Amino acid sequence: QVHLVESGGGSVQAGESLRLSCETTGVTFGSHCVAWFRQAPEKDREEVAGIGSLWQTTYAAFVKGRFTLSYDHLKNNPYLQMNNLKPEDTAMYYCAARPRSDFGECTGDYADWGQGTQVTVSS
Repeated sequence: QVHLVESGGGSVQAGESLRLSCETTGVTFGSHCVAWFRQAPEKDREEVAGIGSLWQTTYAAFVKGRFTLSYDHLKNNPYLQMNNLKPEDTAMYYCAARPRSDFGECTGDYADWGQGTQVTVSS
């Protein structure tokens, strides 16, 4: 059974950094796809960064160059390093996972979600 717990959120000033962690159980890098999402109040949830079918890391355009997704292969935990934070980055951030398909692809909806960690950036 997959279980995800995020941590590392907080309140910072614009330009500062945070590092989010996602502690996982039941997830392995070879058999699961993982990603970070965020949702701001009254906005749709959006994917921030993820690991794709070919184990490549993908980023949303609005965080490219500022955020970095990394993965601890021993712990099977993904991390999100967020630099040069902006007020528009304020949101609840979620870790998500889904099993790879039989062909190893990352397709379909994410099946498992953490409870989220709040990031608040003030100007």
